[in-house]
Amino acid sequence: MKKILYLCSFLLTFSSCINTETKVKTASESMPSKAEFAIIIHGGAGTILKKNMTLEKETAYKTKLGEAIRVGYTILKNGGSSLDAVQKTINLLEDSPLFNAGKGAVFTNAGTNEHDTSIMDGKTLNAGASAGTTTVKNPINLARAVMENSPHVMLSGKGAETFAEEQGLQIVDPSYFYTESRFNSLQRIKEKESAKQKLDTKAAFYDPDIKDSKFGTVGCAALDKNGNLAAGTSTGGMTNKRWGRIGDSPIIGAGTYANNATCAVSSTGWGEYFIRAMVAHDISALMDYKGLTLKEAAQEVIQKKLSELGGDGGIIAVDKNGTMVAEFNTAGMYRATMNDKGELEVKIYKE
Repeated sequence: MKKILYLCSFLLTFSSCINTETKVKTASESMPSKAEFAIIIHGGAGTILKKNMTLEKETAYKTKLGEAIRVGYTILKNGGSSLDAVQKTINLLEDSPLFNAGKGAVFTNAGTNEHDTSIMDGKTLNAGASAGTTTVKNPINLARAVMENSPHVMLSGKGAETFAEEQGLQIVDPSYFYTESRFNSLQRIKEKESAKQKLDTKAAFYDPDIKDSKFGTVGCAALDKNGNLAAGTSTGGMTNKRWGRIGDSPIIGAGTYANNATCAVSSTGWGEYFIRAMVAHDISALMDYKGLTLKEAAQEVIQKKLSELGGDGGIIAVDKNGTMVAEFNTAGMYRATMNDKGELEVKIYKE
């Protein structure tokens, strides 16, 4: 009898050990793998169709996206901060006439170029932004200066430009931002808008060409080797905008958000809707409060919440584990990713 009891006890103990080991293994396998660092960028979303793109133009966009992301990748690989990677990567995009930011900024109804931008530190939740500037060569540099060297989060217009000068940032004549292609786009939209308004003002606003004039923003999100996240966004806004219109790009929580506990996000699209939905923060909140993955949260916000409101556009994001996501409800979005293995992906169209 004692032998039987001993045998039963042994079998129960052995079974318990097996179950414990299985549970540990299963829990371990379910844990997401963590990348050492990661970086993702975008150059705007909209009706970007391959049939409308020449090989030369497609190559130019892909080359510049690859060049820009390598700048941030190198910083991260060498142990630099996610903030530096975001800022320097966006600098390159701002200096290119291909994108609606910095040099390539679109024109307002008055024929000027007005820039909006923001940056956020996921470690401290500190942030900086500027809106409506016309003379700061690289607006993202101003956003970072506001974050680090002022007690404020957002500055605008002439005051922001005065602060930029005091900070020693590069100031240029507004003519620096003139590009013929953007100016011609303004003229075409004005002509089309005028013709449409004679028939129906609402129809003019929702005409596909006029609607797409709202897209073009650039942005970057990054995770560094210290586990710190950062995101930044820069834009020239909406072609033919008037009355000092400001979109989502300089608004923390709408166009940009970063939190080490969840993710870093940069938005691009129809700004009014991104503001109403607080898109960037909402993705982080779904991860934080509901335990959703970055992919699940991004899909919920972009494909459901934003779409149901009537908004178009997308986001790029990276979470605390280095998982990267590009989610959009438009025909295309200029985007690129690089992981800690140096693997580069550059894409334009929906796949």
